Amino acid sequence: MRVEILGAPVDRLTLGQAVDRVAELVSAGRPGRVITLNPEYLYRAVTEDKTLMKLVNRADLVTADGEGIVWAGRVAGTPFPERVTGIDLMLASVQRAAQEGWPVFLLGAAPGVAEEAAENLRRQHPGLQVAGTYHGYFKQEEEAAVAERIRDAAPRLLFAALGAPKQERWIDQYIESIGPVVAMGVGGSLDVLAGRVTRAPRWMQQLRIEWLGRLVMEPSRWRRILVLPRFAWLVQRNYRFGRGNR
Repeated sequence: MRVEILGAPVDRLTLGQAVDRVAELVSAGRPGRVITLNPEYLYRAVTEDKTLMKLVNRADLVTADGEGIVWAGRVAGTPFPERVTGIDLMLASVQRAAQEGWPVFLLGAAPGVAEEAAENLRRQHPGLQVAGTYHGYFKQEEEAAVAERIRDAAPRLLFAALGAPKQERWIDQYIESIGPVVAMGVGGSLDVLAGRVTRAPRWMQQLRIEWLGRLVMEPSRWRRILVLPRFAWLVQRNYRFGRGNR
């Protein structure tokens, strides 16, 4: 079931259901867009850049990535069954890809990171087909060539770690030329999978304060964290105080 949060369509799915939806998109044999929506992206889409909302509306699957989106769903009266983060959906989709024989392509991060992530994923999932990898430090004039490289590799799943919203814009611009691939932006996930960045401990994830763990490990993220109270006010204003669109 798809609901609206501040005008953005978000699918009310568990992680398992989201993976099933990814499988449906792969089986459809056409380009598919997946966005894991977090509060920062949604706040910008509502208040600063309407083109970001258009990308969400074009997506075939939108998950509630971030406790802020899950909380907004409760406030709006349309609760989500659970949080479905980009890295969790990626890992679960990779596991399904290994089982089904879907080739995957890893794009983004610093040179060497995607290769390290691919090697770790192969060890964790024997039989996984990695169609290719490429770093994210390419220039704008090289973008079309990168898309052609991915098309020639013929993956069924593409994970783009270019940072939001760049990765969502890039996917939207080039996915049709790449062909029948399901593409998802995964932010810093490749750094985590390569072992270069440590994810917040499981207990922080369970307490729904993973954002705090990430801030402790990456203090440079503090400016992004400042969006959270603004996002919370926007949600309160729209749903609890009766103003704005529901």
